[in-house]
Amino acid sequence: MNEPAPRPTALLVMEEERRADVYPREVLAEIDRLVQRQGPPLTRQQLDEDPDVLGRIDILLTGWGAPVLDAAFLSHAPQLQAVLVAAGSVRHLTTPAFWARGIPIVSAAEANAIPVAEFTLAQVLLGLKQVHRITREVASSRHFPHNPEVPGAYRSRVGLMGLGHIGRLVAAHLGRFDVEVLATDPIASADTVRRTGVRLVGVEELFVASHVVSLHAPLLPETRGTIGARLLNSLGPGATLINTARGALIDERAAAEVLRARPDLTAVLDVTHPEPPARDSPLFTLPNVVLTPHLGGALGAERHRLGQLVLDELRRFTGGQPLQYAIDPTRAESLA
Repeated sequence: MNEPAPRPTALLVMEEERRADVYPREVLAEIDRLVQRQGPPLTRQQLDEDPDVLGRIDILLTGWGAPVLDAAFLSHAPQLQAVLVAAGSVRHLTTPAFWARGIPIVSAAEANAIPVAEFTLAQVLLGLKQVHRITREVASSRHFPHNPEVPGAYRSRVGLMGLGHIGRLVAAHLGRFDVEVLATDPIASADTVRRTGVRLVGVEELFVASHVVSLHAPLLPETRGTIGARLLNSLGPGATLINTARGALIDERAAAEVLRARPDLTAVLDVTHPEPPARDSPLFTLPNVVLTPHLGGALGAERHRLGQLVLDELRRFTGGQPLQYAIDPTRAESLA
């Protein structure tokens, strides 16, 4: 009688603070049915103290606070067959040495996109009603305007800068409303544009034509600081800018000058650079800046989705099925 094949070995390495949210007990229990976990979960610092534990590992389970997959790490992990990351971006983890090994790496970006897109949708709808602008005008004047002019969510225009996981999901949400969705993305395929139902335009037209602009682009050398005075000044009266992507997409010094000169504009910044802003940053005092501390990202129970995605991928991997969310190495550098 043939004995069943031994289960693959796995190690969970991530920061302790968010571990229980990402990998709740029920998810860990299912993981333990699929693999043999080698000891208790570790932090990256604990792994650095004893990297030899990697020598017996087939699968690395991780999330926020993941180890960098460089040559030194890989030298201790000769058996490594897959890396499953319960977080969005993997750019800061992967190295040429890792890609050269041909090891598949899974990102939970699709799961992390859900709360960000929901937060963005809420801010887009508030922006189309110009809620933040009218609220501060009411507070300063103690007067309710009669029949204020706002774009509303009927035949108005929303601009999306970037059609990655989050941008596509925001476009899908907006597809339920009577708005025109414009987008700019230099690497979006014709199929992506068709499926999302957006109208592809240049970045200049995006800012000039949209009542609300939402940023969803990755931070790359060519995108750093690209949202500056020229684009912001091209926004129409009462327009709203939303940033849930990366703070460094915006030239914040130029943005502060424009926002100070144009109190009609509103900037909803869920990310900044640096983060948090310096204590003397004008972003704290400008009345038309709404600062939120990464409220768009997965919080609390929302993080369960990320661990569930990793569990589902682990089932596929141990069952010999194709991974659904493995990163294509040829596109890795263009991802957020």
